[in-house]
Amino acid sequence: MDKRCTADEAVSRLRSGMTVGVGGWGSRRKPMALVKALLRTDVTNLTVVSYAGPDVGLLLAAGRVRKVVYGFASLDSIPLEPHFRRARQAGAVEAVEWDEGMLQTGLRAAAQRVPFLPTRAGLGSDVVRFDPTLRTVTSPYADGEELLAVPALPLDAALIHAHRADARGNCRFLGVDPYFDLLFARAAETTIVSCERLVEGWDLPLHTPGIARPWVHAVVEARGGAGFTSCDPDYGRDEATQEAYAVAAKDPDAWARWYADWMEA
Repeated sequence: MDKRCTADEAVSRLRSGMTVGVGGWGSRRKPMALVKALLRTDVTNLTVVSYAGPDVGLLLAAGRVRKVVYGFASLDSIPLEPHFRRARQAGAVEAVEWDEGMLQTGLRAAAQRVPFLPTRAGLGSDVVRFDPTLRTVTSPYADGEELLAVPALPLDAALIHAHRADARGNCRFLGVDPYFDLLFARAAETTIVSCERLVEGWDLPLHTPGIARPWVHAVVEARGGAGFTSCDPDYGRDEATQEAYAVAAKDPDAWARWYADWMEA
């Protein structure tokens, strides 16, 4: 089955009010071409699940997000995501701040189609104190250990950027870290993958991490599609563009100019 399409065709599957997971990590291998295509639509009122970076920042700046479930919000080389920081401090977005391991556990529960999974992550931290919806469970085995019951994070859709993919939806990651993109794909009803290059055959080692075609519903060839975030080893982060992004976020007029230029690029 040929799953190739354009970015605009791919994101036309999204609807207002959906829960959308975004792969990558901070300002690393984010599906920026898909985020840009999403910003060209009128989709709004989203719940976004992410190890957050400029993906969340851009969607927040455009007023498309109602709720964010996140492990952090960073540009990596710039510690704080400026648009997220502004929205969070102003109370303009509902924020669910979990430990990074808790976010992984919630995605894993959704991938396994169970309502929750137990973990030690988050116990003894203020995450539990500030989120009264979280519950603990007692191990049914001899130790009787108390564990945190992390609820599943089912996604309506996931947006992911890969290094390579084929027309059927098989994807491969060439960097040293696949992050948790496979969990995002398996937790989602619909997974949209952009890639640096579409290939017809594979010359990669068998152990190369990736996502198999049953979990992928649309494939978009988007060279440079993670920019300005990094996509090592294909390219690094565009630090100059990211710095301009962060500086422009401080002034509405400067931001309007930066955003217009980025959307047209």
